[in-house]
Amino acid sequence: MVKRPQAHHKYSDTDCDPHNARRGLFYTHIGWIMLKKSDEVLSKVENIDLSDLGNDSVVMFQKKTYHLWTVLWCYVIPPLIPWYFWNEDIWLSFIVMGVMRQALTFHFWLLGNSVGHKYGNRPFDKNILPVNSEIMNIIAIGEGWHNFHHVFPWDYRSAEVGNYKYNFTTGFIELMRKIGWAYDLKAVSADVVRKRALRTGDGTLKGYDMENQEGDVWGWGDGDMKKEEVELVCTFNKIK
Repeated sequence: MVKRPQAHHKYSDTDCDPHNARRGLFYTHIGWIMLKKSDEVLSKVENIDLSDLGNDSVVMFQKKTYHLWTVLWCYVIPPLIPWYFWNEDIWLSFIVMGVMRQALTFHFWLLGNSVGHKYGNRPFDKNILPVNSEIMNIIAIGEGWHNFHHVFPWDYRSAEVGNYKYNFTTGFIELMRKIGWAYDLKAVSADVVRKRALRTGDGTLKGYDMENQEGDVWGWGDGDMKKEEVELVCTFNKIK
């Protein structure tokens, strides 16, 4: 599961992308799940290095117990709440709060692959397909800053906004940071955001003082990153 999104970012919108947006809206939304993956895609996904996650005991525990938590939190607990507290029919509760809720959530998530690569603005890189979309932000609870996310995939916020506008995921990570459960969180500085938008954006970025600056950061750990660019990165709860 983790290898797929990493391959998606590494080979975004190419033949090696598991859900290549150039193959059409239906394919990027759900077709890639229904169809057999090409050998090229499978080989690229398989070669993604996840050794860092393999050494994380918490991540490995989640992987081993994934199916248990999925059934419990998706299909058992949600239907039990209206059945227990409001005396709803258990089967109706299961269909609405279990099956329908999960189906809607699933499709809202998939919109990031389809609509998130087609309809919207490209304030940071007009040469790639991912877009920023206010509508997607509302539907997917903050996952609509896709252009930013693809330009700066290592930024834990997945968005350039600092007020968590619709972005409950970032808010949750921030909460974990405050209690010490999330650390080494990397975020792009406002200066780097401005530089990249000026260099390759479509001119739609708002909320920043757009001065005439040069330079950019292409990705965390990439060979293209200069020392001074690394120093511009903001790291929160850094492990000493």
